[in-house]
Amino acid sequence: MEALRLMLLLLSLLAAAARAVAAAGARPSEVAVGALFTYDSTIGRAARLAIELAVDDVNADRTVLAGTQLKLITQDTNCSGFLGTIEALQLMEKNVVTVIGPQSSGIGHVISHVVNELHVPLLSFAATDPTLSASEYPYFIRTTISDYFQMNAVASIVDYYQWKEVTAIFVDDDYGRGGVTALGDALAEKRARISYKAAIPPNSNSDVISDVLFRANMMESRVMVVHVNPDTGMRIFSIANKLQMMASGYVWIVTDWLAAVLDSSVPRDLKYSHIQGLIVLRQHTPESDAKNKFISKWNVVARNRSVTSGLNSYGFYAYDTVWTVAHAIDQFLNGGQQINFSTDPRLHDSNGSTLRLSTLKIFDGGEQMLQQLLLTNFTGLTGPVQFNSDRNLVHPAYDILNIGGSGSQLIGYWSNYSGLSVTAPEILYQKPPNTSSNAQRLHNVVWPGDSTTTPKGWVFPNNGQPLRVGVPIKASFKELVSGGRGPDNVTGYCIDIFNAAIKLLPYPVPCQFITIGDGTKNPNYDDIIKMIAANSLDAAVGDFAIVRNRTKIAEFTQPYIESGLVIVAPVKQATSSAWAFLKPFTLEMWCVTGALFIFVGIVVWILEHRTNEEFRGSPRRQVITIFWFSFSTMFFSHKHCKRTWAVRVDHMVVCRADHQFKLYC
Repeated sequence: MEALRLMLLLLSLLAAAARAVAAAGARPSEVAVGALFTYDSTIGRAARLAIELAVDDVNADRTVLAGTQLKLITQDTNCSGFLGTIEALQLMEKNVVTVIGPQSSGIGHVISHVVNELHVPLLSFAATDPTLSASEYPYFIRTTISDYFQMNAVASIVDYYQWKEVTAIFVDDDYGRGGVTALGDALAEKRARISYKAAIPPNSNSDVISDVLFRANMMESRVMVVHVNPDTGMRIFSIANKLQMMASGYVWIVTDWLAAVLDSSVPRDLKYSHIQGLIVLRQHTPESDAKNKFISKWNVVARNRSVTSGLNSYGFYAYDTVWTVAHAIDQFLNGGQQINFSTDPRLHDSNGSTLRLSTLKIFDGGEQMLQQLLLTNFTGLTGPVQFNSDRNLVHPAYDILNIGGSGSQLIGYWSNYSGLSVTAPEILYQKPPNTSSNAQRLHNVVWPGDSTTTPKGWVFPNNGQPLRVGVPIKASFKELVSGGRGPDNVTGYCIDIFNAAIKLLPYPVPCQFITIGDGTKNPNYDDIIKMIAANSLDAAVGDFAIVRNRTKIAEFTQPYIESGLVIVAPVKQATSSAWAFLKPFTLEMWCVTGALFIFVGIVVWILEHRTNEEFRGSPRRQVITIFWFSFSTMFFSHKHCKRTWAVRVDHMVVCRADHQFKLYC
C-alpha cells in the first residue's frame, strides 16, 4: 500500500514536470513588434515599404520563427518630438517586445528614456546622432552607421585636399549639433577645424536660411559642410545659388541626407543646376544578388501601390533591422524564454490622472532579448550585420559621389578600415589595412562652376581685421625697405621676404602696411618696437637689429641677413688684358718699391765694400754695383760673393742666398 502511494506520487510529479516543460517549450503564435517613423518623409516612405516587405519575408521563411508570426504595429511620429513621444507611449500599451525606429535622432532621445524604463529594446535604422550612446541609453541599438564615422569620412576628404578650415551648416537640433560636434573632433585629429558654425533653426523659412548663409559667406572659409534634414535641405542650395555661393572657388561637402533625397526622387523633379559640383556621402551597401532581388521586388510593389518615392539606403537598413529582430526573437524563444509583461507600481495613476500610465508594462525578458540582439551575426542587404563592443555596426563605409550634369558619379569610397580609396571596401577587407597618406586616393572631381582645379578653400574675409604691419621709410638703405606715397607702394628686400612667408601660410592673413617716416631722415626704430608693445601695430617689417632691450618687449624672427661690416662695390664688366696684373701697382707704389730696393743695395754695399773687393773700385762702378745688386734680387741670385754674414746682435741683416731670403741675428 505504501509502495502504491509512493508510485502515484512519483507519477504525479512526472506529469507536473511534463506539463511545465510543455508550457515552457510552447511558442506563441505571434509576437508583436512596433515601428516608429514619419510616414510622409523621404526616409519614412522608403522605410515603411521595406519594413512591410521584410515582415512578409520573415513570416514566409520556415527557417526563422517556425510556427510564430511577426505582428507589425506601426505608429506615425509626424516628425515631431511631442507627437512622437505620445505615439511611442501608445505603442508600448500594445505589449511589443521590440521597437523599430524612430528615424529622427531628436525623437530617439526622448523615446530612449521610455524604453529604458520598460526594458523594450529600441532599434533605429536612421537615428545617426552619435550622442545616442549605449552608456546613457542601454536599450538603444543603432542598426545604421553612426554620424561619428560619417564625420570622420568628411574629415578625411578635407585632409585629402589639404584644407584647414571649414564652415559647418547644420540644423540646430540634436541631430545637427551631435553631428557637428563629431565633425569638430574628427577635424582636430587631422589638424583642421571648424572656423564658423552656421546653425539653421528647425522649420526655418527661406528668409532665415538666406540670412544664415549670407553670414557664412562673409567668413574666410569656402569649404561648406552641410548636415541638415533631407525634407528641408534642398532649399539651402536654391538660396545659395541666388547668393552666388555655388560658383567657382566654393566647396560643398554634403552628408548622406542628400543621397537619400537623390535616390528617392524622380530625376526630372530635381533641379541639378543648383547642386552642380557637390561632394555627397552615401552609406555603402555592397552589391549582391539578394540586394538586386529586393530592389526589383520593392520597385514592383511600389509601382502597384503608387508609391511616388524611390528606394534609398535607409530602406536597406530598415529591411535588415526587421531580420535582426526576427533572429533575436527566434534565439530568445529557442532558449525557452517566455514573453511576459508585468506592471510597474510607479506607473499607477494617481490624483485622478487620465494619462493611463498603468497600461504601460515592463517586458520581463527585455534584458535577455537585448543580449540576443547584440549577438546578431548574419549577412543582410547592407553587408555583415554584426555589432562591436561599442554597439556599432562592423565595417562602416560610405560611397563618395560627385554631382555633375544630370546625375552623380562615384569618385571613391571611405571605410573605417582603410580610409579613402577607389577600391570597394569589401575587397580591401581581404587585405591588411593601409591608412597611410600615400594610399589615400579619389578620382577627379568637377567642382562648382565646372572647375577641375581644386579650390584653395578660403578667401580673405569681408569682415576680418587686417594685420597692421609697420614699415620704416628712411633715407638710407632703400634696397631693404622703401616706400612712396601710400602703403601700397612699399617695396624692398624685407617686404619681398614677408610677402613670400605670408603666401606659404595655409590660411588667409590680410595685411595692411603702415608707413612710418617721411623718407628724408631715418625714423627711430626703438619707437616702432614700442608701438608693437603698445598694440598700435601688430608687426613690423624692416632692417631691425636684434638688440637686448628690444627683445624684452617684442618677438623677432630668425635673421635672414648676415650681420657684420661688409663692403659693397659696384660690379662693372672689365676688358680682359694680359697686363691686368699691373693695375694694383700705382705710381706711388712703384716709387716706394724702387726706393726700398735702392735702400737694400746701399746697406749691403756699406757692409761689404770694406772687406769684399767686388764692392770696390771707382765711384761709378760702386754706384752701378749698388743698383745692379738691388734689382737683381728680384730675378736671380747675384754673382757677388758676400763675406759679411753677421753683425752685432742688436742689428738684423737680410741677405739673399740660394734663391731664398734668410734672416741672421
